Amino acid sequence: MDRALHDPEHGYYAHRIAGIGRRGDFTTAPMLSVAPARAIAAWAAGALRDAGCRDLIEVGPGEGTLAAAVLGHLPWRLRWKTRLHLVETSPVLTALQQERLGGRARWHRDMREALAACAGRAVIFSNELVDAFPVRRFQNTAGGWRELAVEFDADHRAHERLLPPAPLPPSSSFRQSHPPGQWIEVHDSYREWLATWLPAWQSGSLLTIDYGSTAANLYHRRPRGTLRAYLFQQRLEGPAIYDNPGRQDLTADVNFTDLADWSAPWAAAASLRPLREFIHPFADPADPAARALLNPDGAGHAYLVLDQAPCTSVASQRPRR
Repeated sequence: MDRALHDPEHGYYAHRIAGIGRRGDFTTAPMLSVAPARAIAAWAAGALRDAGCRDLIEVGPGEGTLAAAVLGHLPWRLRWKTRLHLVETSPVLTALQQERLGGRARWHRDMREALAACAGRAVIFSNELVDAFPVRRFQNTAGGWRELAVEFDADHRAHERLLPPAPLPPSSSFRQSHPPGQWIEVHDSYREWLATWLPAWQSGSLLTIDYGSTAANLYHRRPRGTLRAYLFQQRLEGPAIYDNPGRQDLTADVNFTDLADWSAPWAAAASLRPLREFIHPFADPADPAARALLNPDGAGHAYLVLDQAPCTSVASQRPRR
């Protein structure tokens, strides 16, 4: 999955992706309605004031549509002094972002670089970032949880096999009661990524928006797990996810219990709520897309919003600037 998405020469995000929305393989909620941007802008305005900082970071900003809209919906007194930072690894998407935002942002290849530019004090947000991180897949068998391995033969056909039992990554999914045969995904690469920069985060707020659920509910009626591909707006599952490596998006639902657990040494969860609750005060009832996001049976329920702040016990040990 890491090679298919991020290989410098052949990876989907590094080379293949043409855009997001109608001309791309998938669409995100902020591409459909301005309500998420308004809600994030209101959250960011409060977080920037509470933290007394000027730096706003978006991680994985797609085409830059959301960043531009959030910046545009900040109160004008705050907008002119806010410094926008974008963390992006895709050359294709970076070019689209620069075309849209011009000199209104600074670009960084990783979070450590971005936080260094902010002296560790920043308000940070992401939308559909976690689901793009490579996952490890496991199946519950009679002999316990076993990890999936994939091999490609000379004709580029994929073959799956289960590895022998081995130590498991730290995930709340393994603490749940799952029936035999259940498949699960663990965003272990995201856990490792968090540990590379969260210790340097001194103050601010962190907002994570993605589709998923808590560990207790994530795999309800999903015996095959949640891993799938998107190609030309079509959802592909099962063996089809291996058919177009580097030419389609791969994604899996996010376990928000894991996100809270993995960041606990450095960040504390202030709230976890459905997207529809987060955007409700900022949604125009006359906007059909906004109404769709507010639908409790639609995307507004499938997406969750995790709001976090640096742990008080950790922040209190840092010297004041």
